[in-house]
Amino acid sequence: MSRAETFPMIDMKRAEDWVGRTEVAWGKLTPQLAGMLKAAVGHRKFIDRDTRNSALLPRLWHWAAFPEFVPLSELGEDGHPKLGRFLPPLAFKRRMWAAGRLNFHGSLRIGERLRRKSEIRAVTPKSGGTGEMVFVTVAHEIEGENGAFIEEEQDIVYLHIPEEYAPPKRVPEIEAPDFDEPVPVNEARLFRFSAATYNAHRIHYDLPYAREVEKYPALVTHGPMQAMLLIDAATRHAGEAPKRFRFRGVHPMFHDHDLRVQGKREPGGRVMKLGTAAPDGYLGMTAEAGWD
Repeated sequence: MSRAETFPMIDMKRAEDWVGRTEVAWGKLTPQLAGMLKAAVGHRKFIDRDTRNSALLPRLWHWAAFPEFVPLSELGEDGHPKLGRFLPPLAFKRRMWAAGRLNFHGSLRIGERLRRKSEIRAVTPKSGGTGEMVFVTVAHEIEGENGAFIEEEQDIVYLHIPEEYAPPKRVPEIEAPDFDEPVPVNEARLFRFSAATYNAHRIHYDLPYAREVEKYPALVTHGPMQAMLLIDAATRHAGEAPKRFRFRGVHPMFHDHDLRVQGKREPGGRVMKLGTAAPDGYLGMTAEAGWD
């Protein structure tokens, strides 16, 4: 029996039964993988990152520590692992990581064994400008060996693929930012990030698939890479890593245009608004870092 037959598509009422499901994974970001990630993100400010064993793990790099070793036969057409293993198998062709919220309690380290407990917290249907969608909220708790841990929530959105590309309403870039740093983007950067994070989603490296199947005009720049660039900028400009971070993808960004990392301190200096900006002046991702 095939994996698709094992996990047939289900309706919303049955999807709600998945709330409360849990899984546990063990992982580690080795010095070699940290070096790959550092090179893949490729921003000039990452050059000084210490990727030796026991060095502090930069914020968000734990995302690369838990790859899913799924056989090729268990990948969907889009390159994602087929639904039904942990996430509910809803009848939508497009699946994306839409937003996230994190609280950091101490700092994890490169080479440290990590434990991640995950739980499906909510399955929420919504309607928007792109039609029907379903948000699945997954909570993670990532623990290290020495007491540090991360509390994280991820919002994963399920969507239908449109007949043609229909971009969302644009969110204007940050007005009068404290910093505005250019980041070049191209096919090689996207491919290396996919490799470093073991992400086979074809919209990031397969241009014919991205255009002809998912109706994007170009390869899609990874949301997690944008989030890493933003939290790195916040850390550098504040002089310390934030204790909390939240982000939301608001517009696709593509390989055929560079982006800019922007940030602006709020009054009091303990909160920073952040965003990745396209050349045309709209944001691809909004974010907020806090030090309280």
